[in-house]
Amino acid sequence: MKRFADLHLRVPLEDQAKAESMIRRASELGYNLVGIPYSPQTSRKQTSQLKHICSEAKVDFVTRVNFSPRNPNELLNGLRRYRRKFEIVAVRCHTKDVARQAARDRRVDLLQFSVTNLRQRFFDEAEAELASQAFSSLEIELAPILQLTSFSRIRLLSRLRREVETAERFRVPITLSSGATDKQLMRGPHDYAALTTLFDLPISSALRGLSENPWVTVARNREKLSPDYVAPGIRVVGRRTGD
Repeated sequence: MKRFADLHLRVPLEDQAKAESMIRRASELGYNLVGIPYSPQTSRKQTSQLKHICSEAKVDFVTRVNFSPRNPNELLNGLRRYRRKFEIVAVRCHTKDVARQAARDRRVDLLQFSVTNLRQRFFDEAEAELASQAFSSLEIELAPILQLTSFSRIRLLSRLRREVETAERFRVPITLSSGATDKQLMRGPHDYAALTTLFDLPISSALRGLSENPWVTVARNREKLSPDYVAPGIRVVGRRTGD
């Protein structure tokens, strides 16, 4: 049985009742893991509350940070600052220089692009080739497709068709997430998988983007954040105590 994940459930940290409602809804829809974005300034109390809500709802809670660097130097500084603090690091790429740097940097988990300004979607063959040699995934948020109307939705779907074809050709993992800010925009994993047929992503690939791909990313990063991690394939299995 597949374990499904929504790595971008945008719950309002300041509204505990709504956050709890959305997390419980995710559990009801069949998700086993949710990634919730918050900033380094988020209080320990809020983090503890989120963990408790997720535990009560029987979903795995994943810490996530989203940041939008203005240039490659800002990206590198942010990665040095945040990589050891969060299980998922997502970068919104507003410029081509940032997109190229993010794609080649193995500390970046998810590459995000604007859903409203298509001139800021830089996922092309050059981007895919860089990402294929790192650990980055192309993240596609599905709730915006439900929100956009008429020509805006048509243009986004057309761009997504090209991007998923490029990602699959270069074997870049695709991670599907909701990006939902409200319960009304949340859907079950099979409903979201069906939605991806609008931009020609095969159902099998869509289900992988909602299950295996996000779980692999989370597992890899949790291993690296473990105090027993030394290097890829090397872990501390025991520590010598004092005589």
